[in-house]
Amino acid sequence: MARTYTTTQGDMWDLIAHTKLGDTAHTDKLMNANQQYLGYYTFPAGIVLTLPEVPDDITDEAPPWKQVDDE
Repeated sequence: MARTYTTTQGDMWDLIAHTKLGDTAHTDKLMNANQQYLGYYTFPAGIVLTLPEVPDDITDEAPPWKQVDDE
């Protein structure tokens, strides 16, 4: 059975990934599992999101949008 999370007013993708999945690095997985809500940056209360399964071993690498290109 899939785990879900019901948003509260002001929730954001990275905050949900951090609090419910353990790391902001899982934000992309959360967004991919809930593509119908990609139009939201800040959520209203009451949106039910599917929480994806995430591996226990997470790298220390920053998500793609936070990486700095050293070129």
